[in-house]
Amino acid sequence: MARFLNTSATNYFLEELIKNAKERLVLISPFLKLNDRIKELLIDKDRLKIDVRIVYGKSELQPEEIRWLNELAYVRTSFRKNLHAKCYMNEELCIISSLNLYEFSQVNNNEMGVLIERGSDAELYKDAYEEAQRIIRISEEVRISLERVNNDAEKDEDGSEEEKTTKLTSSKLGQRYKLKAAEFLDKMVELGYLELNSGKHQLTKKGVDVGGELKVSPKFGAYFLWPEDITL
Repeated sequence: MARFLNTSATNYFLEELIKNAKERLVLISPFLKLNDRIKELLIDKDRLKIDVRIVYGKSELQPEEIRWLNELAYVRTSFRKNLHAKCYMNEELCIISSLNLYEFSQVNNNEMGVLIERGSDAELYKDAYEEAQRIIRISEEVRISLERVNNDAEKDEDGSEEEKTTKLTSSKLGQRYKLKAAEFLDKMVELGYLELNSGKHQLTKKGVDVGGELKVSPKFGAYFLWPEDITL
């Protein structure tokens, strides 16, 4: 039977829902802003190879946070405009609540929610799950939208155009070698094209020399581009 949740209960069961996910985790929230606790939980799910889907309508992440998020191999993020639903679920529990993901653990706010247990409310859980899957299907997956980038032709000082080159993101190029995005970045560190500084990837001189670029998208934050003919 569905259970009513007040503010503190919503925060408690949301954390338990994330921690206890064994097969899948779906987080649907209009606003995406990750505090340290959420980051810890997502890192743990990624380490355990749990399939995590995050759907949001507006991101307040900083570029370095988006880069960090994109490097989690089992966490996929999707954007959906006009998103107002707030739904969090694993394979056994579902919370439908007024709580935005960025408000997690902010107990000053007054929130209400409903906890649905698959074991005792199978039909209700199924309805919520199917609607969550529909929202995921109609959302734009962030990594897909960044997979391929064609550089615009640039002009030299004499006005002549340089030859157009095609570059791919780390995620797309990694697919060619059957590597997850995080594994591909580890390989680039091993080859000396990237280095880790305080846990963040940075281009090295060697990486720049082979054509690597750091780009910042207003919508998606920072990411790396590489020549599509680069060899590992």
